[in-house]
Amino acid sequence: MPTAFNRSLAVVVTGGIASGKTTVTNGFLELGVPVFDADAIARELVAPGQPALAEIGAAFGPDLLTSDGGLDRRRMREHIFGDDAARRRLEAILHPRVREALQARARACAVPYCLLAIPLFAESPRTAYDWTDRVLVVDVARAVQLARLMQRDGMTEDDAQRALAAQATRAQRLALADDVIDNTGAIDALPRIVARLHARYLALASRLRA
Repeated sequence: MPTAFNRSLAVVVTGGIASGKTTVTNGFLELGVPVFDADAIARELVAPGQPALAEIGAAFGPDLLTSDGGLDRRRMREHIFGDDAARRRLEAILHPRVREALQARARACAVPYCLLAIPLFAESPRTAYDWTDRVLVVDVARAVQLARLMQRDGMTEDDAQRALAAQATRAQRLALADDVIDNTGAIDALPRIVARLHARYLALASRLRA
């Protein structure tokens, strides 16, 4: 759905864990496209002194805070891993704030289009991002995700399977896609794919402004 408030096209980039989203967004960054990252915003929101951090401390207790008053992200990940109720409680605190910040940054974007890196886009309510224009899914097979998680993050196979099970399925993500990058191939193919999408988004942005 085209944005009513913004002449800049807002393109969501999403994909499952270990699909290579960062590699893809880095390719767009090299072309001068702004990338607003939901995970980076979430980290900003849990910096010492932020209201979200105070709310997290009240909900989960001071044991999940560091000595300097920040969020102990490792302990929080361990705390919510496999605990759906705790994960939903944390998301209820952070996700509305993340969405608000992403929308504000997209609204302020003064170039033809911007990217919004949102790993949990498929898990969000459909109305949460109805102000965005297009969805780019970075896709890999589940077996590739498993192998990357075990190699990159040192996970056991059981832990990697649980991490994947906590996310939307590949089919659910692909059902939302306007564009798809198959990221199972050689990394040297990505610049050409990104360049083609860049040209497409510039053309779409031009029509939107018109």
